Amino acid sequence: MNALRGVRSAYASCRAFVQKRPAVKYTLSVLVWLPLASAVIEYGLSVKTVRGRSMQPTLNPDDSPWKDIVLFDTFAIKFRHDYKRGDVVALKSPVDSKLIVKRIIALEGDTVKTLPPYPDAEVCIPPGHAWVEGVFPVLPCDPRTGNLTLPEGDEPFRTEDSNRFGPVPLGLVQSRLAYILWPWNRIGPLGKPLVPRHDAVFGSPDWRRSKSELEREKWRQSRVTIAGSAAATAPHSPEA
Repeated sequence: MNALRGVRSAYASCRAFVQKRPAVKYTLSVLVWLPLASAVIEYGLSVKTVRGRSMQPTLNPDDSPWKDIVLFDTFAIKFRHDYKRGDVVALKSPVDSKLIVKRIIALEGDTVKTLPPYPDAEVCIPPGHAWVEGVFPVLPCDPRTGNLTLPEGDEPFRTEDSNRFGPVPLGLVQSRLAYILWPWNRIGPLGKPLVPRHDAVFGSPDWRRSKSELEREKWRQSRVTIAGSAAATAPHSPEA
């Protein structure tokens, strides 16, 4: 009982000492909360500014005067191991370990029709790997018909992605880009384009970007054979 009273007395003395000294109180608060904040940033959610043009027009389009500020979701990758085709992710480059932002095009078992300068026309993604790509510029558009021209042949794609360094280990993926927080006119979740913008004026930059993203997504999907889909759709031979 006397020991408990001694502990309470010592606690009260320490608390009174800290309350009378704001600098000490602030320092102790930082020491207590800093590890928690670091853990949240490392394994939870963080806000970062995206720089560079390799993911245009999904991120940092030319007609925006601002750099995109995006919510990065580390928890989904580090703990849930939630990898989906179409996700925009931040990963360490297998070339120089710098952080790059790309889109997951294919996962293990999928077959991808590659782009220059990759040496093979097709590649099957090995276990524990993914195929990631940036995007090419806004597609050329006929102002009279609204038709878009998709790239053909050996068009050079000036982006550092799997078409240069091949499939990447999933262990290099650090986080998923979940939500655009700024600029205000582009606030919203990041992911696959699902529907065109019907409110955009025909031929306007918003209309072109919307249609371009949809056509680009269809083109990406046409280059990927998802694991198991070919076997599921192949005709079965009758047994003898």
